[in-house]
Amino acid sequence: MSTALPVAAEGVRWNLTSLFGGTEDPKLELTWKECNARAEAFAQNYRGKVEPGTLSAHELLAAFQEYEALSSEASKPVHYANLRFAADTSDASLGAFLQAQMERASRLRVKLIFFGLELMSAPEAWASDMLADPVLENYRHFLGEVRKAAPHRLTEPEETLLELTANTGCRAWVRLHDELTSNHVYRYWAPGASEAAEMAQEEILDKLRDPDREVRTAAANAFSQGLEELQRPAVFLYNTLLADKALDDELRKYSQPEDSRHLENELDVATVDTVMQLCKERSDLVERYYLAKQGLLGLPELTHVDRYAPLADSKRKVGWDEAKQIVLDSFHAFSPKMAAVAQEFFSNDWIDAEPRPGKSGGAFCNYNTPDTHPVLFQTYLGSSDDVMTLAHEMGHGIHGALSRSQSPLNFNGTLPLAELASIFGEMLVFERLVGEADDEERLALYASKIEGIFASVHRQAAMFRFEQRCHRARRETGELAAEELGDIWQEEIQSMFGQGLKLGEQHRVWWEYVGHFVFAPFYVYAYSFGELLTLGVYDLARQEGPSFADKYVGILELGGKETPQELMARLGVDLRSREFWQGGFRAIEAMVAEFERLASVVRPS
Repeated sequence: MSTALPVAAEGVRWNLTSLFGGTEDPKLELTWKECNARAEAFAQNYRGKVEPGTLSAHELLAAFQEYEALSSEASKPVHYANLRFAADTSDASLGAFLQAQMERASRLRVKLIFFGLELMSAPEAWASDMLADPVLENYRHFLGEVRKAAPHRLTEPEETLLELTANTGCRAWVRLHDELTSNHVYRYWAPGASEAAEMAQEEILDKLRDPDREVRTAAANAFSQGLEELQRPAVFLYNTLLADKALDDELRKYSQPEDSRHLENELDVATVDTVMQLCKERSDLVERYYLAKQGLLGLPELTHVDRYAPLADSKRKVGWDEAKQIVLDSFHAFSPKMAAVAQEFFSNDWIDAEPRPGKSGGAFCNYNTPDTHPVLFQTYLGSSDDVMTLAHEMGHGIHGALSRSQSPLNFNGTLPLAELASIFGEMLVFERLVGEADDEERLALYASKIEGIFASVHRQAAMFRFEQRCHRARRETGELAAEELGDIWQEEIQSMFGQGLKLGEQHRVWWEYVGHFVFAPFYVYAYSFGELLTLGVYDLARQEGPSFADKYVGILELGGKETPQELMARLGVDLRSREFWQGGFRAIEAMVAEFERLASVVRPS
């Protein structure tokens, strides 16, 4: 690996001791022992008593409270193992540790499977009474969503078998993908260099944003070559997961591959289809922007090498301390309460941002449990995009921290609304930076922001279509060849650019590194949903002024206690309204127009 990693976030590692003190911490074994004993007692107390619909509201309340407390405690070893593994995928012992925790979690979960199944099977009249009883108000949303999943339930022996075999099935393939992509070495030949430098994925992707086109081209060549080396296992791995999903959907009677994700996201098909269709219809904005960018760069044609080409030849790196202050100041201007929560992450070492070999790619926030705290993960290399990533993940972190007031079953919201907080955080930082910049800097900031929005809205929608086609093709025609996957990938991603940018042939293999396809099928549309939702909500915030902040914080504090429709209705937003979603695209169009105006001022033709 390269020894020339930027050190802007050197030493910024998270402290996970709120979970456990290490892989040999005696508390791990004690946790499993106590949780298993509690699970057995829970089963003895409630098995066979829920389905008949004979429990009183107070008895069901006690069951819910014990169930969520037990489930929350039992999740801690797996949270801890996943975080340790993400921080160093090169350590085989951490992979084995993760596998052991997942297997133990499965053994415990099968002892509790009966509870959800009995809630699904209980008489409708009893369930209606429970949903209406004020004693169970805190669990109304949870019970309602469990009942909606009833048509897709299997028998307890079947559910048990699927849970236990997942660790040697789909979950094992997910881990393999993470290990392959995180530890693969990319050989980067810098322009004029006599030998190649060995780089990790995050390093090579960072060079795709270099102002020098030769550097970007060399990075694209190295990235594509590296992915081609992984192509055979990646194609087999993805085909296997496509087949696994098809089997699971068949058993659970889902008519379409994406239906299970819609159910989990608590969104109806019509709402998702409306947003996805608008993303495709408004690809004209992407084409319009990249045609303008082509003129600014003075190139005869833009390709995938130029997608994130900066408009200013700036080598400036934003130090970690400066990035921290930018984020804190931006959040404070909107809500001092949010800034105070953000400060906790920096003060208490709830962030892992240090670049190092073996670290998993990407960025995320893990909420952990209400009685612990969320943690943030990214590789901070000092670019302006890294600052925006920090703001994005901090938005998630604030959401997770504020929702700790909820009980465990209401702690986590759905994915689309989770993105509301993260993208709102980005907007706060963007507005601050723009307000302090001159026209030249504003042009570059708008370019970066617009490209980020396109990546969240149009690219994620295109990736959703890629997944739809892959899952359907696997079910209809069998295993997909690398060429077929490359064709689908190129067609769908190219469709967002029109004549504004052309994807080169080497881009055909770039689907391989997208982890969401592997660990969370159809997750990606949540980004499109979240970005457009945030643009609409952010406009409401600007219209209303300071009083909006308290309402917004109140939504975050509710976590997942209500449905997305109920939560957004508190802000006057109707998620089923096509007009509301069109407002998001009007906001994007206004940004593109401002970019064009700045371009004419800064670099008149």
